[in-house]
Amino acid sequence: MSRRAWLRSAGISVALPWLDCMLPRAARGNEPAIPRRLLLISNNLGVLPKLFFPPANGSGGELSPYLEILREHRQDFTVCSGLSHPGVTGGHSTENCFLTAARGPTKSGFRNTLSLDQFAAESIGQETRFPTLNLGVNIDKANRSLAWTRDGVLLPAEDRAPALFQKMFLQGEPAALARQMRRLDERASILDTLTEETQRLNRRLGSSDRDRLDQYLTSIREVEDRLSTAREWENRPKPQPPGELPEDIQDKKRFIDKFQLMLDMARLAFESDSTRIVTLMVDAFATPVFQLKGDQHTSDGYHNLSHHGQSEEKLRQLEEVDRQQMALLSDLFRDLAARPEGGQRLLDRTAILYGSNMGDANTHVNDNLPILLAGGGFRHGRNLAFAHDHNVPLSNLFVSLLQRCGIEADAFGSSTGTLTGLEMIG
Repeated sequence: MSRRAWLRSAGISVALPWLDCMLPRAARGNEPAIPRRLLLISNNLGVLPKLFFPPANGSGGELSPYLEILREHRQDFTVCSGLSHPGVTGGHSTENCFLTAARGPTKSGFRNTLSLDQFAAESIGQETRFPTLNLGVNIDKANRSLAWTRDGVLLPAEDRAPALFQKMFLQGEPAALARQMRRLDERASILDTLTEETQRLNRRLGSSDRDRLDQYLTSIREVEDRLSTAREWENRPKPQPPGELPEDIQDKKRFIDKFQLMLDMARLAFESDSTRIVTLMVDAFATPVFQLKGDQHTSDGYHNLSHHGQSEEKLRQLEEVDRQQMALLSDLFRDLAARPEGGQRLLDRTAILYGSNMGDANTHVNDNLPILLAGGGFRHGRNLAFAHDHNVPLSNLFVSLLQRCGIEADAFGSSTGTLTGLEMIG
């Protein structure tokens, strides 16, 4: 039973105490349920498709040049081809729709929709200090994000590791904590005033307006719940810091270093159970000339390289940076596989999606997206190839991910069901 269900009437302003029936079934009893987690990563310029996609469908089989870098994890990942978002076309304009599947991003009056991570967070509730963490690498915070609210509002990404580390592990000074508590109290008092005013207004409204007002009041109650939870978390001690404050890499030229650092921060967030959901947008579009190896740098910015026009030199540089990103994923899989949790590996409890809104940045196409799924309690070790001339909705994979997290969802975005061929285990 949801606690929220008791708060739908406009006249109720005092929450009931927690009852056993309000807990999820898995949370009852002495042993807490082992959580499931999501790490959702997008590089908004994608990869070179010919080197990414394997040559054959099915289990086993030959790996592509890029996937060879992940060979030691072959039984822990699945590669999908023939997936895309129907109606989400327009080249680079689609980057903010990767987790929303909102159609027509280039049309006049376009408004984005709720992203997968926020949908999952709403469904799960705030069981951790942070419902989600939204991260970025070289990201243009004002214009790009993987995380979007139900009203289609961009949620800015955090791209500084020290700030994120402090947020997760370092307790504030007593005075700072007191200021935060006062801010929470002020917000609560504003909501109390709104509740009183709307209750008086409710008596003079017709039935249709009363229904709309009830929806509004329900939203207020949800905010009240979140404020109450925020107050509880502010009073709880944070986890012990796992080490020293990380390096603050602000130089966009250190693209791979920044990507690795943010993957490390995501891993720390999961290991400390600071959150269960992390999004990470790798903003290659906003990345200038960057470091490849040692003192070697690219001859141009990432975006200009992606429009390679079959130039051998540009292709060579793109292949090198793609391979380095695959190596980062390999390290991440290895680290999560080495961490035990409840008799399993942390990798088995963490679904990692790596992909892009661009099927081929060179030609600005948004179909046949490069999609790799690792961990998360799925049966892996195979390639899932769908029709390249009639793509399956990527949102079908999203529904499978939601269900794997224990969320009772049968639809999201443009989905037509779950992803065929993707099986859960355990």
